[in-house]
Amino acid sequence: MRTLIKHLLAAAEPRERVEAAGWVRTRRDAKGFSFLELNDGSCLGNLQVVVDTGTPGAEHLPHLTTGASVIVEGALVASPAAGQKWELRATGIRLLGGADASYPLQKKGHTPEFLRTIAHLRPRSNLFGAVFRTRSRLAYAVHEFFRDRDFVYVHTPIITASDCEGAGEMFRVTSTGAKSGEGPAAEFFGRPTYLTVSGQLEAETLACALSNVYTFGPTFRAENSNTARHAAEFWMIEPEMAFCDLQGDMDLGEAFIKAMARYTLEHCAEDMTFFARFVDKTVVERLQFVVDRPFQRIPYAEAVRILEASGQTFEYPVSYGLNLQSEHERYLTECHFKAPVTVYDYPRDIKPFYMRLNEDGRTVTAMDVLVPGIGEVIGGAQREERLDVLEQSLRFHKLRPEDYWWYLDLRRYGSVPHAGFGLGFERLLMFLTGVGNIRDVIPFARTPGNADF
Repeated sequence: MRTLIKHLLAAAEPRERVEAAGWVRTRRDAKGFSFLELNDGSCLGNLQVVVDTGTPGAEHLPHLTTGASVIVEGALVASPAAGQKWELRATGIRLLGGADASYPLQKKGHTPEFLRTIAHLRPRSNLFGAVFRTRSRLAYAVHEFFRDRDFVYVHTPIITASDCEGAGEMFRVTSTGAKSGEGPAAEFFGRPTYLTVSGQLEAETLACALSNVYTFGPTFRAENSNTARHAAEFWMIEPEMAFCDLQGDMDLGEAFIKAMARYTLEHCAEDMTFFARFVDKTVVERLQFVVDRPFQRIPYAEAVRILEASGQTFEYPVSYGLNLQSEHERYLTECHFKAPVTVYDYPRDIKPFYMRLNEDGRTVTAMDVLVPGIGEVIGGAQREERLDVLEQSLRFHKLRPEDYWWYLDLRRYGSVPHAGFGLGFERLLMFLTGVGNIRDVIPFARTPGNADF
């Protein structure tokens, strides 16, 4: 049975007989033998394989070009070469699949833009191997964080009849048998339905039965945006807590960000070293910054005053009643407070209908968690638990209460204070890895005009 290359490279002692498999990164020929660099994706490092010309299967050596897949049997022995502890002395080699000269991942630098056009092959590159290993480990860390706090993992629907954000930027769902996109023939479910922009509303129903829940799954936005921070399909982490207020919501959000930063530093060290060397030289320092420093908390109105008094020239204007932009959020974290920051109590006009109205009648219990290098990574709120105020809020945002009858029922039958937040998993990965484009932290990016795979 084959042994992963990561385990061979970390072996404590030589082994007389092992079997390794992977893809050839490079081949270098010398008189009487060849050197192969083999990688199976389990780690960043390659295993050097030494193949004598008399080794069974050595006749395939001319075909072991970059990208070819092989299985090698041999002995793991101490390597005389500098910079590597072990090498594999082959006793047998078997070619599984060749790769001809058109293989696009040759031993040279490739731009992220080019690699996006070969998304089916880019995981074999060093950069994307590191990104997707980190993505896997962080997905596990997300579940571990909530499990340790007795949250129940729930699955909310991908197809929904509700517009959680009220912005209307949703993908309509129709069946392939429909003759047109309009009218009864197109409505498979008997009414207009859409790909979800958030599992929050449905998660609230489950929180009102199970106390603490979270959902972690794909969400969709039909926003015609081609920025480095937006995608049409992305994954969201959305906890929801019954018997919880804004303070508890901020506590959980801040603890989550610190936990993810700490986990990345402790469990993704090899790949983080790669990111720090080739992607963002400050990424490790930035994560340690978030781990070490307490969050600062300020109301939105104070954040606006700080920005207006900063003397900085921002690309986007700063004014009460406008959403904060990434450049504003980064100024607060990186320049003014020199710490991660949580901003709360936003004007109700710029926030969705479900956020609890404060006593001043002008602001809602919204909160955004801001970190250096990215800006906002979490958006959340205490939810409006008062039936009459929620109905009024729906009308204020030009939504029909009858379309949210089931959501209003939660306020009719045993309503409780509750709160939660949403976190885009890809944006979290951008923060943790230093990768600057959302297209490069998800295996197959979905952006306007791009769904090739």
